[in-house]
Amino acid sequence: MIGAILIGLAGGLIAGMLGVGGGVLFVPGLVLFLSLSQVDAESTSLVAIVPVAAVGAWRQHGYGNVRLNDAVLIGVLSLAGAVAGVAVANVLPEHALKIGFAMLLLFAAWHLVRRTLGEESGAAARSDRGPAPGE
Repeated sequence: MIGAILIGLAGGLIAGMLGVGGGVLFVPGLVLFLSLSQVDAESTSLVAIVPVAAVGAWRQHGYGNVRLNDAVLIGVLSLAGAVAGVAVANVLPEHALKIGFAMLLLFAAWHLVRRTLGEESGAAARSDRGPAPGE
């Protein structure tokens, strides 16, 4: 139980600081530190994310940052995707799920690095031209 608490706190803290989804951190933590199977870790992560997403959406709605029509559409489609994902996860071998999750992590890491390097080069280009309008 203490291990799950530590994984939740560390994953939430790191996800909040870096802007990555908590599942990217929770699933490996549950597999590596609590010895859960890949399927159990993914399922546990999905259930744990529900209250976090609800609180985050509620807080962001208070700031005026939620587009309700888009949120409803994404929510409905996500439910359909989750049902399909469960069906696929139940027929694939666990090793295939691990490889797929590892590929997802590599893609997320590549995207974050690319975006960060793009922001740095964009900031350098802006500083060469002087301040942008409105700065």
